[in-house]
Amino acid sequence: MITSMVTVVLMHSPFLGPSSMRPLADELASDGVAVLLVDLQMTVNEAPVHQRLMGAFADAVDDSGVSGPLVLVGHSGAGPLLPGFADALEMDVAGLVFLDSDLPTPGRSWRDTVDPGLVSQVKASVRDGRLPRWDRWFDSDPLRLVPAGLREEMRDEAPEVPWEFLKEQRPVVEWSGPCGYVLLSSFYEDAAAKAEKLGWAVERVESHHLAAATSPSAVAAALKAVVSRL
Repeated sequence: MITSMVTVVLMHSPFLGPSSMRPLADELASDGVAVLLVDLQMTVNEAPVHQRLMGAFADAVDDSGVSGPLVLVGHSGAGPLLPGFADALEMDVAGLVFLDSDLPTPGRSWRDTVDPGLVSQVKASVRDGRLPRWDRWFDSDPLRLVPAGLREEMRDEAPEVPWEFLKEQRPVVEWSGPCGYVLLSSFYEDAAAKAEKLGWAVERVESHHLAAATSPSAVAAALKAVVSRL
């Protein structure tokens, strides 16, 4: 299987921290998968966020000492940035896997790609140029699904991201290599369906957006199934 030959590199959402992906990383490691969980927290504090994200990611992978080939896995807001992450590396990237995320939109910003009503709602919550923590974007706390100890760690890690980040154009980078998709929530069903039409390997886990934290075994199984088909 390809999972025995590559290192799986996990990227958390820019609106959360690495603890949101740590249970999945631990599950993969326990299954014998070489895995690297990258911490990108400090890179989202100041604009330009995309540039800082890419540079910090490349430095973290380089400093980790891992060798290629790599499979890059991006959750949520990290997903559309995967081609940029791949382009920032000098080592071989064997494939990209989108974990409950939108697909890439090179040259377009988050603000350009979502419902205008959501843009207005989020913009109205901006204070001193910064967004509230991600869990405060919604009427119902999305972290309520996470066990208490981990929930508080995730809440503490969630940054107040600059509003400018959501207006920044995403990196204009083309990726022609293998891709896969793991769907966790119905919110991203359209993205998963598009991935299927593109001929990508797609796996579905009937769960919720934060299933990498709450159901790591199921997510790991789906991820390994996708990686094996890249």
